[in-house]
Amino acid sequence: MLELKQVQKTFNPNTINERRALKGIDLTLQEGDFVTVIGGNGAGKSTMLNAIAGVWPIDQGQILVDGIDITKLAQHKRAQYLGRVFQDPMMGTAADMELEENLALAKRRGQFRGLKWGITAKEREEYRELLKILDLGLENRLKAKVGLLSGGQRQALTLLMATLQKPKVLLLDEHTAALDPKTASKVLEISDRIIAENRLTALMVTHNMRDAIHYGNRLIMMNEGRIILDISGEEKKKLTVEHLLEQFTKASGSEFATDRALLS
Repeated sequence: MLELKQVQKTFNPNTINERRALKGIDLTLQEGDFVTVIGGNGAGKSTMLNAIAGVWPIDQGQILVDGIDITKLAQHKRAQYLGRVFQDPMMGTAADMELEENLALAKRRGQFRGLKWGITAKEREEYRELLKILDLGLENRLKAKVGLLSGGQRQALTLLMATLQKPKVLLLDEHTAALDPKTASKVLEISDRIIAENRLTALMVTHNMRDAIHYGNRLIMMNEGRIILDISGEEKKKLTVEHLLEQFTKASGSEFATDRALLS
């Protein structure tokens, strides 16, 4: 469902600030894979997601989604294949619009809209049922402005909006990092349930080692622009934080030194 072939990206080339962020990434996700991505600061995690999303062009390599080469597609044209939830809860929704209006925008994405904007009673009932899935009481607040919601509620709504059209690949870029632990746990549970129920292919960047181990069927660890570990199946099920740190040290030749991940 997703293929990265020798993807390379260098920022500020031929300058004193040159940084090779991705050094020939090869990665294949099968349909239904839920892959968690862990790594230290500057490992290339978010750079890889941004490359897939088309935030910037890659220097070399190829990106395919469901066999379609999207390497040179503009970011807005990739939106028909990808769903994305950002780290900042404010980025995925329109704060000044109502919940039902935000859902309507997501539901009608890519469709011809014409001059008629009104939300029908049938659509409203559909949105109410969808919001019930979140178990946050939002089904009774369809007319509320999204800007009045908490960060966790907005992130859960963004997740729902990103998956309404059943994207080929769902990108979760540290989407719980800005939330308190209890809310983050709730949003992760909702993410896991939506991915499983819709059989979505998902790539989740996280700074939390325990979350990376607990969620998904596969874990990859990045370091200095490369994938150095790829763990799945029974090996992932038996994985512990201590074992993962040992694996990192063996693969990279150095100790994992990101307090944010170790303390989470």
